[in-house]
Amino acid sequence: MKKHQLILTTTALFTFLFYNEDMGTNVFFFALALLFFTVKQTNQKTKLFKWFIGTTILSAMSFAWYGDIASFFALAFSLIFLQFQSIDPQLKLIQSIGVVAINMVTSVGRPFITSQWVPKTKIDNDGIKKIIAYILIPSIFIVLFFVAYSFGSDTFSSLFQYELDVNVWQITLIAALGFYITFSYWNYFTPNYCQGLNNKLANDFSAETHEQHKPTFSFLDKNFERKSGEISLILLNFMLVIFIGTYNYEQFFKATDVANLSADTHDRVNAVIISIIMAVAVILFYFKGAFNFDKNAKVLKVLAKIWISLNAILIISSAIKNSEYILQFGMTYKRLGVYAFLGLAFIGLIMTLIKIQHKKTNAFLFNQMFLYVYGLLLVCAIFNWGNLITTYNISVNKGVDPYFICHLNFNDEARRIYFKENKLNAKYSEENKESNISRNQNTSFLSKNLYYSSIDKLKQ
Repeated sequence: MKKHQLILTTTALFTFLFYNEDMGTNVFFFALALLFFTVKQTNQKTKLFKWFIGTTILSAMSFAWYGDIASFFALAFSLIFLQFQSIDPQLKLIQSIGVVAINMVTSVGRPFITSQWVPKTKIDNDGIKKIIAYILIPSIFIVLFFVAYSFGSDTFSSLFQYELDVNVWQITLIAALGFYITFSYWNYFTPNYCQGLNNKLANDFSAETHEQHKPTFSFLDKNFERKSGEISLILLNFMLVIFIGTYNYEQFFKATDVANLSADTHDRVNAVIISIIMAVAVILFYFKGAFNFDKNAKVLKVLAKIWISLNAILIISSAIKNSEYILQFGMTYKRLGVYAFLGLAFIGLIMTLIKIQHKKTNAFLFNQMFLYVYGLLLVCAIFNWGNLITTYNISVNKGVDPYFICHLNFNDEARRIYFKENKLNAKYSEENKESNISRNQNTSFLSKNLYYSSIDKLKQ
């Protein structure tokens, strides 16, 4: 299909799926339609493109089931990356966010530049010209003005024994939104400067970098800068060893007021994450260029690896403390989030070690971490964390405050059983949770979140 046909077809589909509907399974069907046409239009199907086909299907199913913000963003980014790989497979994926942002802004005005997406056609057949000129164009005008006059006069509408049951404003707005989304998706363009930027985002150094060394500061040559890095890392390693000692003493041996335990734990975790980011920044500063190939930089590399190892110990200490915190007080979204951030930080250290070991560019680290962050978003979208927290807390009898349980998502079966067994007052759940279940179960299929269809109606 040609570009204008794709835009108009998917706009019509969007309008059909979302008119008089909330977001639900209609998002799933629309995403699958975009996926189908994208796969059909793509000639060069890279491994990454095939991977995004799978993640798009998974995230679309996740949104159809849960309909939450995590699955929405997982689906949105999956489609963005899919289209980016379809059109610009040679560009680094990290550029996709900026390119998409530019497309979304410019798509407000670019539809008026019809030469970009409407093909110039010349019709030589007089019969077709007559159909267009004598039937199609007058019919369009007749329908448009008939709709307008019907809204202005009930008598006029009754003359034709027709009652218009269409919300024109709603359908117009939905069609406009659908056109904006599909135009941005199909009439996609990449700014020229992205090609030049792509070279700077390469994972490997150019041949010139192997030979040349441009000092960070004009007043320091290579030897002084190398020695500066060695001194800095020796001091930083020494200070980090002291910090790990005091950090673990405060976490595991120093008495802490229970009332302040939560705040203290989160403050320490925040300090660890900031420390890891700064640690990686130090490595990137010294290993951004020719030091990766400097034969005299062996000591610097050893010190950098020690620095990475010590930071890994810091992450492990925080993870152990977070686990202890969960054992004492139960799971929460925040405590699982701590695992997620610490996991990303640990992966970041591993990628940094690989960067040094295999002489990769700084961009290599950002390219890899971009994919891992996307992977984390998929994990958040696909799994039912609310139900996991509920079942775990009930099993260990920790963190089972009724109000807390009612504020967790997608845990309704476990919540109902717990409330019934413990004869808790139904007021905790009836007002919001049960009304939300009932509302979703009674809505049309396209507006449903399928999770709620799997929940039995509450017996009175």
